[in-house]
Amino acid sequence: MTALLPPPPLTLTFREWPRAAMTVARLALRWRRLDAGQSGDGRPVMILPGMFNSDRSNVALRTYLRRIGHDARGWGLGRNFGSRTVGMEAERLVAQVASLAAEAGQPVTLVGVSLGGIMARLVAHRRPDLVREVVTISSPYAAHPRATRVWRAFELLTGERVDDPHVAALATEVVRPLPVPGTAIWSASDGLVAGAACRGGDCREIEVHSGHLAVQLHPDVLVAVAKTLGTPPTPVISAKAGINSG
Repeated sequence: MTALLPPPPLTLTFREWPRAAMTVARLALRWRRLDAGQSGDGRPVMILPGMFNSDRSNVALRTYLRRIGHDARGWGLGRNFGSRTVGMEAERLVAQVASLAAEAGQPVTLVGVSLGGIMARLVAHRRPDLVREVVTISSPYAAHPRATRVWRAFELLTGERVDDPHVAALATEVVRPLPVPGTAIWSASDGLVAGAACRGGDCREIEVHSGHLAVQLHPDVLVAVAKTLGTPPTPVISAKAGINSG
């Protein structure tokens, strides 16, 4: 069962838009220096976008991972409208992951932003044979949707209700310990989802100092993903790693 947590304070929520602009500026300043010490192994990586976003929102992350040597792809399903996009049982997303795994000849690393991370965990539970590891970015998988400031937008955009039995059953499945290695990248200063909702005891935790909007563009997040993919996966790591931005 998911935890009952309060949403972030409105003081943080109202800072989201100026912080997103600062994130874009910070990425522009640090873009050429992000490669230092990072190298990929050519593995297939699928990046799942956040709610209402498409693969366009993750261009910088995909470009960066390709640049250091990973085979980073989008999910190819258009905008993320929850079950309206991936199917009631995520069957369309599972098919996309299965196709990439077959093409690459190996399981896929799933990197999911916000709602995309929740979906990545669901696929890992349903088809662990297709998934090498899961990396979630600001994904509130460990709490009730009302621990966010966006649950009403979720209902409006997806056509689902957060208290529907189907949604509740999926949430209960997603929060279970992963059958594959996992890493949760989260921020205590997130203004749209509670930071504690984005981490759990079943995986490594990496804290960044970031808002929610444009979090996938934050230089510290890009580096955290690269370092995670460059570290031998461990099913459960109790110690937390901290990365703070300047």
